[in-house]
Amino acid sequence: MKKNLLSLILLFVTLSGWTQEKQKSKPDLSARPNDHFIFQLTSDSWLNAPDSISSHLSGFHRGLHVYFMLDKPFKTSPKLSFGFGAGISSSNMFFENMGVDVTGKSTPLVFKETDSTGSFKKYKLNTTYLEAPLELRFSSKPEHPNRSLKMAIGIKAATILNAHTKGKSYQTGTGDLIIDGVQKESSKKYFNPTRLSATFRINYGIFGITASYSLTPLLKNGVGSQDIRQLQVGLSLSGL
Repeated sequence: MKKNLLSLILLFVTLSGWTQEKQKSKPDLSARPNDHFIFQLTSDSWLNAPDSISSHLSGFHRGLHVYFMLDKPFKTSPKLSFGFGAGISSSNMFFENMGVDVTGKSTPLVFKETDSTGSFKKYKLNTTYLEAPLELRFSSKPEHPNRSLKMAIGIKAATILNAHTKGKSYQTGTGDLIIDGVQKESSKKYFNPTRLSATFRINYGIFGITASYSLTPLLKNGVGSQDIRQLQVGLSLSGL
């Protein structure tokens, strides 16, 4: 009887130690703030735009993106997680000696070259979207996200909120100022109301790089070039 009791005690101690060891081997993710807030600054470009348009694109075309996302680790593999959330994405494309008639009444969207009699010193087309990003994430050290190599692939579904052009300082071909002011025209009727993009980002800690490619065309069917897709590549800051 005593031997049986001693054997049970030894078995309990052994199982207890094994259980504690297993618990220690699992990373503690209870306080992990894994990329809930994401801020991105990108360089934007239009792929497959016709030469008549791309030849007038000039300057640094920039995008600004802000997201709040939830992170759900896989129970069977804590290094993997699923991220989802919502955010705002804005893109600015700059033109030289060209206007974009977003409020026009013609069926195709008109990209009109300006002549030597006058043009805007600065001119841009801005598009703003409400986005819902989904990501499959990998973290090399899920319990220490600020010291971890992190990668994510995913998609973003978006709906357009606003599209407008903004011209500043109308001047002659020789640079003489004609109108010192800002002209803004707003309409999203020519633009595809929804957008689906493929995404990728890689971080070390909170700093990283990001890329996004639009799988859907910029413009609606029948109102312009259906080959224009947006590529965005830039810097990413994530954490909180």
